[in-house]
Amino acid sequence: MKLENVQDAVLVRQYLEGNEKGIEVLIIRHKQRIYNFIFSKVLDRDISEDIFQDTFIKVIRTLKKGKYNEEGKFLPWVMRIAHNLVIDHFRRNKRMPKFQSRNDFDIFDVISDGEESMEYEMITFQMHEDVRRLIEELPEDQKEVLVMRIFKEMSFKEIAAATHVSINTALGRMRYALINLRKVIDKNQIILTR
Repeated sequence: MKLENVQDAVLVRQYLEGNEKGIEVLIIRHKQRIYNFIFSKVLDRDISEDIFQDTFIKVIRTLKKGKYNEEGKFLPWVMRIAHNLVIDHFRRNKRMPKFQSRNDFDIFDVISDGEESMEYEMITFQMHEDVRRLIEELPEDQKEVLVMRIFKEMSFKEIAAATHVSINTALGRMRYALINLRKVIDKNQIILTR
């Protein structure tokens, strides 16, 4: 049977067993789709080529370390790697200033209301994931209020009722949550970019 007709999962297994031709067939098979995806985000042929090559370097390294376990889902896995490398590219090349230090600090100030291009949507998604991880470091009472306010869009009156505290206590917890988030961001020199 010709390798060109073999399923991705079989080619991955053959590559892992030492048949270099397996990865070559996979690259040829998916090159156009992955390259087109990258190009549609960065709109530059040279950068797209670099990211494409970096994608497959990462794929090969991950396979060689034995960390691939996406049985039968090779293309979506590679697309995720390419997606993450595109985000890394925009983060490196579109550095934005860190938050200004101020008392009415709002973690989502960075999100504009203007039209979103695909790369900004991707960066925004990644940034929200980063923020969610930061929120996990907060004390439980502060995290609870912040999640209710930002993610569930509850009013402070609703938060106070749900947590059985006064509105002032809910407001205070929110304020301390934002102050503590700012400290974590400053301490780790995190740049939330858009």
